[in-house]
Amino acid sequence: MQIQEPKISGTLSSMVYQKILISIINGEYPVTEKLPSEAKLCEKYSVSRPVLRDALTRLKEDNLIVSRRGSGSFVVKRPDETVLSFSKISSISDIQRCFEFRTNLEGSAAGLAATRRTAVQLNRIIGAAEKINGANNIQAVASDEDFEFHLAIAEASNNQYYSTVMKSLRENIKEGMNITRTLSLRSTDNNRITLVQDEHDAIVKYIVDEDAKNAELAMRAHLNNARVRMFEGTDS
Repeated sequence: MQIQEPKISGTLSSMVYQKILISIINGEYPVTEKLPSEAKLCEKYSVSRPVLRDALTRLKEDNLIVSRRGSGSFVVKRPDETVLSFSKISSISDIQRCFEFRTNLEGSAAGLAATRRTAVQLNRIIGAAEKINGANNIQAVASDEDFEFHLAIAEASNNQYYSTVMKSLRENIKEGMNITRTLSLRSTDNNRITLVQDEHDAIVKYIVDEDAKNAELAMRAHLNNARVRMFEGTDS
């Protein structure tokens, strides 16, 4: 099925990234098939090789293509077309880069929250997690509840810079949450939303236990997994 191309903007490499992504989702570049040569892609998108290679690097980082020495780049994953219905951020690539940034930011915040949180802050974290679980039970997207959970942990770090950055990125973060949570709810794999819930529960457990190391690791794992889940789709 041909998908209508959403508005594309941003840097040249971001635009090329999204154009190739759309072509992968459309099936123009099928899974297991080789992408056109760099020379042909540069000609098609009217960009230089450095710009193209930056776009291809992002696609590799997002596990959509792989490079095989001497053979070129091959498509390994076709994301769900639902991804293209969320395009408030200028480039879908930006959402993935936001996940990368959040991994470091929120991982550190979770570690600090485990040892610095007050009783009131801990109750807020637990309450936010329970609201997400309740939303999961009624198949609600609940990006507001999800953001509140992550913000509560950032504020429990008792370092205002974590929560300030989180608030400044609210719309970008919620955009990613809308995609990943919608895809999880629509997935035919019932375990997908359960996995997300389990990841949240693990973060809460380690914060309750004042286990800074594992709280940080659990948050990092959760955000890395969310980033991967954004592009989970079909293998063909």
